[in-house]
Amino acid sequence: MTVKEKIDKLVDELNLIGIVPVIKLDKVENAEKLAAALRDGGINCAEVTFRAKGADEVIRRMTKAFPDMLVGAGTVLTCEQADAAYGAGARFCVAPGLNPKVVKHCLDKGQPFAPGVSSASEIEQALELGLDFVKFFPAEQAGGLGYIKSVAAPYSSMRFMPTGGVTEDNLNGYLAFNKIVCCGGSWIVPAKLLEAEDWAGITALCRKAVDKMLGFTMVHVGLNCANAGEAESVADEFAAAFGFEKKVGNSSVFSSTYMEMMKQPFHGKHGHIAVATNSVTRALYQLEKRGYKVMEGSQKYNADGVMNVAYLEREFGGFAVHLVLKK
Repeated sequence: MTVKEKIDKLVDELNLIGIVPVIKLDKVENAEKLAAALRDGGINCAEVTFRAKGADEVIRRMTKAFPDMLVGAGTVLTCEQADAAYGAGARFCVAPGLNPKVVKHCLDKGQPFAPGVSSASEIEQALELGLDFVKFFPAEQAGGLGYIKSVAAPYSSMRFMPTGGVTEDNLNGYLAFNKIVCCGGSWIVPAKLLEAEDWAGITALCRKAVDKMLGFTMVHVGLNCANAGEAESVADEFAAAFGFEKKVGNSSVFSSTYMEMMKQPFHGKHGHIAVATNSVTRALYQLEKRGYKVMEGSQKYNADGVMNVAYLEREFGGFAVHLVLKK
């Protein structure tokens, strides 16, 4: 596999995860416990910063305990640190700045490296080195999402991982920009929880961040009707009782925006429940880890090639669950 193929594979995986916890772990012996806490919270990824002594050993322990975990190294400032990280099993290395010597060293060895950039000149330097994926640091302090959009506009092939000032409150704003692959942040693994060895607390923060990222909301309930006549009849009942506006479509009849009467039985014993999300792709990735599989062949894509519809295999109380992309 070429280094370009490795980077593309890395980007695909990071895009599914969406959130990269930035970790400074002083107690090497807690590496496995921290990795398990992250995974239990839905984040199978970590950026272990070399700001802490023994970072390479933390990476080694994490990857040995969980071979499928996407573990990388952060604050990699020298070729020696990069070699130590990759020797320990790191899948990627990132840095706060762009050091051409370190970038070339890693690429020549066939290893992905994402240097930090914060200007058009640095983006061009990264492109010149053959990169199309970089860390954007410090994201908020440099100007936030608006600045990233402006500076990234001329560079259609470049993809970014903003880090620095990203929190659960502004995460979705960043991820909504199609040139942003994922976001790095330390708010999920605060120092006080690491010091207290509060693994349950870290898991809870991870789950909260994942749920905030996915943004699940109930959209409507679809009822399976025997035919078009029954569908309209049920909609008329809702209109008579509650004043809900009836809207007749090709395959269903809506009552307000919350009830959909199917003109003929579709997925689900009784019908379906539509749940909107900020990303159907990321939602399916997380739901599969929670034990819910996608109904093969149910996926649909919009004009930009983004998945915007998918059904789950499992029914909830006789209702199929229908994921839709938020507009």
